[in-house]
Amino acid sequence: MTFLEEPAPSAGQERLYAADVADHGYVWDLTRVWAHQPEAKDQLMGLFASTAEAAGLTPRERAVIVIAQAAAVGDSYCAVAWGQRLTAWADPQTAIAALTADGEPFSEREQALAAWARAVARSPGSSTPQDVQRLRDAGFKEPQIVALTIFAGLRTAFSSINGALGARPDIAMAENLDPAVRAAITWGRTPG
Repeated sequence: MTFLEEPAPSAGQERLYAADVADHGYVWDLTRVWAHQPEAKDQLMGLFASTAEAAGLTPRERAVIVIAQAAAVGDSYCAVAWGQRLTAWADPQTAIAALTADGEPFSEREQALAAWARAVARSPGSSTPQDVQRLRDAGFKEPQIVALTIFAGLRTAFSSINGALGARPDIAMAENLDPAVRAAITWGRTPG
């Protein structure tokens, strides 16, 4: 369903496809994009993991960042995938709040992360010292701020690459998403 043709068979492509089938029962649309450059995907996933760890992010905090940046750039794919995760870790109302930038169910720390992720995604050149101070006030030290900014920036790049090459949320993934959460995602490509 992407704008690309099926990637040429390779050990990397086969490994990525096999992992998706083992984990989800089907090959994700975005995997079809990244199977053209499997080593790049591996490196990017490694950077996601290492920067999230260096920033001290919990799985829920990673979800808050990814959903905030995905909503900011109009990425329905990551919004569906991470909305599903946040629904499982919390509840549909929390996922909807993340998707709609409603800070109510989130801690001050999570609200600071979401605001920063939106700033990184929308207009990084407009950030201010006060924005960074909000992260400090939420308990982040300078090395963590750099790491979480790398994480948010790379997630934005990932969204941009997937969107530019036509990756759409997988129908099976979207159908398993709570209907109210799915209805809150009003941007990006429709499941295909």
